Amino acid sequence: MEDNKDTENYRNEIFSKSVRAGKRTYFFDVKSTRSGDHYLTITESKKKFDQDGNFHFEKHKIFLYKEDFDKFKDGLSEVVEKVVSLNETTSDNNGDSLESKSFKNLD
Repeated sequence: MEDNKDTENYRNEIFSKSVRAGKRTYFFDVKSTRSGDHYLTITESKKKFDQDGNFHFEKHKIFLYKEDFDKFKDGLSEVVEKVVSLNETTSDNNGDSLESKSFKNLD
């Protein structure tokens, strides 16, 4: 039965992109429903170690449906721009430089 579930998940996955960011990896997966609609899953995966030195991956997943794409993108862009702006202000006060990251060209 597990093999059937894996096969079904593989068939529903249309596109996947992974982004390594320090100790975390983000997975952006485009999947399709049985009715042919597409949606996005965003998964954060982080390697964790227990007291014995064994490791496991801690994962958090967000499901984002097509009707929410524009609102999510707008909200993410606004928040990222705010964080960049705040960090630039902080860097200016400390004399440090910060490379600006922008999400304005997501379209």
